[in-house]
Amino acid sequence: MNLPRAFRLVLAGMIAATLSIGAALAQSPAPAASPTAIPAPAASPAPAASPVPAPAASPTPQASGSPVPAPSASPTPSASPSPAPSPSPPAAQAPATPPPAAVQTADPFGEPVTLETKKVVTVKGNANWDAAFETLTDSFKALTALLDKQGIKATGNSLIVYTSTDDTGFTFIAEIPVGQEVKNLGKNMSMGQSPEGKSLKFVHRGSYDNMDNTYEAITNHLDEKRLEAKDLFIEEYITDPLKTAEDKLVINVFVPLK
Repeated sequence: MNLPRAFRLVLAGMIAATLSIGAALAQSPAPAASPTAIPAPAASPAPAASPVPAPAASPTPQASGSPVPAPSASPTPSASPSPAPSPSPPAAQAPATPPPAAVQTADPFGEPVTLETKKVVTVKGNANWDAAFETLTDSFKALTALLDKQGIKATGNSLIVYTSTDDTGFTFIAEIPVGQEVKNLGKNMSMGQSPEGKSLKFVHRGSYDNMDNTYEAITNHLDEKRLEAKDLFIEEYITDPLKTAEDKLVINVFVPLK
């Protein structure tokens, strides 16, 4: 399989480091168990309340008369030792629980998936690497303008299917999933079906120019696992390339297997 340009940096090590950090953070919930022990002191006030009814029953010995009520008043102050609420300060430790949210750090890398075909409107094109991203976004603009004119909404994320690549450029098919037939198709446009079948899923974050790093990591992964890929690969733009800053792009890369 031909992949874009020469790849020089490997992300696999970075992804492994990210996974180890995620694993370390995943153990942080242990200290969160200590706050749950706080209810124990809170239970002690209940017994303090129970002694009050006991003296109330003693009025039966009328001989004692008034002396009995006087002592009964003193127990109630003993219940006032509200110091018990002091354990509330441990609530300051609550911030220890948020860390688990940070555990969702690792992106899929070589995750086996099965792609399901979708109805798409497409436009074929070719580009050189120097103007790759501009060419791809121009294709998406043409398809989006056609859909807007007919009041048709996309039913999924935009796709780029690379059909061939070499050192100077590549050929591709830009695709947008739709739920109905699109009319008045322009030059090189057609209705079709997106690729399907068993694939490996990788995730790229950042500018299109840095895709080389991702594809180098993909190539190394395929070599290490001794996997054979088809002569095409697919990019699914999770963020809209027409509205998202290029360095904020999130792109799923699917590599169909033979």
